[in-house]
Amino acid sequence: MKVDRTELDRGVFNPSEIAGELGLCELELRKYRDAAEHLTWSLEQDWALPSHLQERFLIGQRKAAFRVAELVLSVDPPDAEVFIDGRPIGRTARTYKLFLEPGRHMVRARAPGREDGFQAFNGEPGDKEEISMKLSGPAVSSAKDVPKVPKSASAPSVGRPPQASNPWASWPGTLRITGIAAATAGVSIGAILIIRAGTLDDDLTARRNRLLGESSSSSSTCWRAPPNSPCAELARLQDARNLSGRAGVAMAITGGVVGAVTAASFITDFSFLGLSPARDRIHVTPVATRDEVGAHIEGLW
Repeated sequence: MKVDRTELDRGVFNPSEIAGELGLCELELRKYRDAAEHLTWSLEQDWALPSHLQERFLIGQRKAAFRVAELVLSVDPPDAEVFIDGRPIGRTARTYKLFLEPGRHMVRARAPGREDGFQAFNGEPGDKEEISMKLSGPAVSSAKDVPKVPKSASAPSVGRPPQASNPWASWPGTLRITGIAAATAGVSIGAILIIRAGTLDDDLTARRNRLLGESSSSSSTCWRAPPNSPCAELARLQDARNLSGRAGVAMAITGGVVGAVTAASFITDFSFLGLSPARDRIHVTPVATRDEVGAHIEGLW
C-alpha cells in the first residue's frame, strides 16, 4: 500500500499508523512474523508517523524481529516469480525483505525462458540472511534476437532426417524402458520356474508315495539303485525341482532389484553428467518449522 500525503493532510486515514497498531496487537498475540512485517512496513513510512508512535513501533518491531528470521532476497530478473517453501510471495521486486518462522526454508525463483533457481537456508531467531539469486539462460524474446545464418551456409537437403546433436541425450529414457522390460521378464520367468518347481514337487511326492506303497519296497529300496530304476527317476525329479526352484527365486530377486533401480531412476538427477537440463528433475528438500517437520517436493516429470 502506498501512503498518500494528500489523504493524510485531509485527515482521512493513516495506513502507517493502522499497520503499526496492528503489528503491536499481533505482537501481544505472539504472531511474531506478522507483527514484524507490519511494524517494519509502518516504520518505512516514518514521515507519516508522530515521533511518539515511531518510538512505540520501533520497540515492538525489535521485539518481533528477535523471535523470527529475517531474509533479504535479491532476484535477477526483477520480474521473476518467487516462492518460499512452495508458496508464492505474490509480488515482484528486485529486492525483498521478508520475515520467516525459524527453521529450514527453500527459496525458488522462476521466470519465462530461464532456468529455475533454488536456494535453501536455515533461519535462526534474530538472524538476518542475505541471498542473491540470478537466473541464467535468457530466452530469445523477439525475431531480431535470433542469430542470423551465414549466407555461405548450405540449407539441409529435403528428406534428410535431422541428426541429434548428442546421441546420448535420451539414454536415461532408453535405460528406463529397458529396465522395466528386464524387471517384468525377470519376475515373469521367475514365477514360471517357481510354478514348475511346485509341479515337479507334487509329481515327486506322488511317485515317492506310490513307490513306498508297494509291498516289496523298504527303506533301503533306493540304496544304490540302478540308473533305469524308479528310484533313479525320483532322484532326477528331485534335482529338476531344486534347480527350477533356485533359478526361479534368483530370477524373481533379479527382476525385483532391476525394477527398484529403474523406479529410483525417475527421481534421480542426471544433470551432473551434462546430458540433461538441471531443471528437468525433482527437488526434495526437508522443511522444518517450530510446529511441523516435512519435505517439500517439486520438479518436472
